[in-house]
Amino acid sequence: NMVIFAKSHTDSRGSDKYNMNLSDRRAKSTVQYIISKGIAKDRISGQGFGETEPKVACDKCTEEQYAQNRRSEFLIVKK
Repeated sequence: NMVIFAKSHTDSRGSDKYNMNLSDRRAKSTVQYIISKGIAKDRISGQGFGETEPKVACDKCTEEQYAQNRRSEFLIVKK
C-alpha cells in the first residue's frame, strides 16, 4: 500500500534548462523502472529538480562529488 515519490537530480554542469530537462527524464525513467518491477503505476510518481538540491555543495567539484549529485531519491508519501 506504500506510495513513493521519486526525486531526480543532476550535477551542476550544463545550463539550468538542460539540467531540469535531464532530471525530468531521469525521474520518468526511474518511475518506469519501478513500474517494470511490478509496482502499480498509481503508487509511484516522480519529478526532476535539476541542480537545485545538491547532495554535496561544492564550487570546484571533484568527479566523485559530481557523481553524488547525479541521483534519484525515493520519498515515502504514504505507508
